[in-house]
Amino acid sequence: MTIQRLHVGKRLSEVAIHNGTIYLAGQLAEDTTQNIEGQTRETLGHIDRLLAEAGSDKHHILSCQIYLADIKDFDGMNVVWDEWVAAGNSPPRATVEAKLARSEILIEIVVVAAQK
Repeated sequence: MTIQRLHVGKRLSEVAIHNGTIYLAGQLAEDTTQNIEGQTRETLGHIDRLLAEAGSDKHHILSCQIYLADIKDFDGMNVVWDEWVAAGNSPPRATVEAKLARSEILIEIVVVAAQK
């Protein structure tokens, strides 16, 4: 089986596609001056863009892992998530507090999805 990779860099690929399944690298906001709502909104926008490029969308998410730098941001993140998630298609999800790569990063999201 062939593996297709998108946005391949020295350290990681943003997307890998294998056998109709799309694996996204952890996505995060570029503008880390934003609060949790802003960073969540931007991160979900990156996910939308990458899924579209890979032939899918948020209706086809199979699983999602959300990493928060501080679990106190759980409610603020969920406000944005609830506006974004596809009604009737909310995926299995885990949300955990984790030490992220840089202190200004508040959220990182990893998604696995099916192609349409």
